[in-house]
Amino acid sequence: MRRRDFLKGGSLAFGGLLLTPIGTKANIIKEEFGKKKAKNIIFMVSDGMSAGTLNMADIYSRRKLGRPSHWISLYEDNLAQRGLMDMASANSIVTDSAAASSSWGGGHRVNNGSINIGANGEEYLPILQKFKKAGKKVGCVTTVPITHATPAGFSVFTKNRNSQEEIASLYSELGFDVMMGGGHKYFDAAQRKDKKDLYSVFRNKGYAVARNKAEMNAAPQNKPLLATFDEDGLPYSTDQFSSSFIKNNIPTLAEMTSKAINLMKDHKEGFVMQVEAGKVDWAAHGNDIAGLLYDQLAFDDALKVALDFAKKDGNTLVVITSDHGNANPGLIYGKEVNNNFDRIQKFSQTNEWILQGIQASDSISTIKDRIAQANAGIKITDEQAKEILSFYSKAKREDGIYNPRHLPFKLLSQIQQEFTSVGWISMDHSADYTELAMYGPGSDQMKPFMKNTDIHTFLLKAAQVENKF
Repeated sequence: MRRRDFLKGGSLAFGGLLLTPIGTKANIIKEEFGKKKAKNIIFMVSDGMSAGTLNMADIYSRRKLGRPSHWISLYEDNLAQRGLMDMASANSIVTDSAAASSSWGGGHRVNNGSINIGANGEEYLPILQKFKKAGKKVGCVTTVPITHATPAGFSVFTKNRNSQEEIASLYSELGFDVMMGGGHKYFDAAQRKDKKDLYSVFRNKGYAVARNKAEMNAAPQNKPLLATFDEDGLPYSTDQFSSSFIKNNIPTLAEMTSKAINLMKDHKEGFVMQVEAGKVDWAAHGNDIAGLLYDQLAFDDALKVALDFAKKDGNTLVVITSDHGNANPGLIYGKEVNNNFDRIQKFSQTNEWILQGIQASDSISTIKDRIAQANAGIKITDEQAKEILSFYSKAKREDGIYNPRHLPFKLLSQIQQEFTSVGWISMDHSADYTELAMYGPGSDQMKPFMKNTDIHTFLLKAAQVENKF
């Protein structure tokens, strides 16, 4: 028998054992989803994730954990549809998170800085409100304030993304089922400008309110949940590892995702939720490799939670993407690149932890010791330590979106490059076509290249919800 005839049937039999060629099982799984309704949708966003971030997280996972990342594993096992997405806003080829999320949430491109408001004041009804009106449970989970741009883009419309107190008030009128993340100060009467106690408003509407992990875990099944675990954004995963207080009181993104699914999974009409790793973006803005890498890996853990549920459930579409690139980090060729990158496995703190803890009165040796403590013993020079210290006497300053104290994040990342082999092109967003992957019912209809606004209609169609609202 010729080899091509032997293989023609697509399977091999040896000693009575049927061997299925690689990819066949995956194709069967895809065929299972064909034209099937997505009862549930989990929309996963690693905010500000450049291609290099996804790449480095996978390399880390293989070298440290002995396995691919869960995201890349979907590609290796041929279980997901994969494509690219054009994320431009209405007024720029480089989007911000508000316009990016609005393109998915409201189905229209809007100007950077606004949330589901068109250039002429048009108000676009966000998709979670549409799904709620259609009878589904809905929710958002994030590692930044729940009022931040990405959750807000799926939930409300407002002219200014920075009006987070207003967004918190708008949330109280929506009747959403799960809202979890940071942002306590936008709900707290003592910190709001209008002194309104939004927690009381939510409780009076039947919500359970959680402020820590124990309260989240104890939240009952029969109530919607509002949970704010920190004043603003949640701590970076790296800093969480080294603090028993943080670990005991603030849940990981995976833990929040699991709780949200459990609260909504038994609803007869299904659920739709957005899960965001918002601090991947914040770390990219700060060129903070430990913050970036470990928060991307935390996102990957949350992705596993969503995929495990979807594989068992069979009726859940998981969408995995990013809203834009940011700082475009990557590994740079050199004979020490392997060892340098592996050194990050022993980093115990973020650059934010390092820089926020330095005082103008600190000595050169104190700064060198602090960096060595956080970064696996690396030894910077006295001159480098002096330059870092100059920012605390305000002789020098750096600007940045999440750098109100004008601390030397860029300088520190440049110093670290010798020890990590990680380089950065900027400290801001880039116009990358973003990675897009889908698993579950409806994924067979995904195109290999999509415009961001196409996602809005795509999700409604996948769930067979009429776009009539």
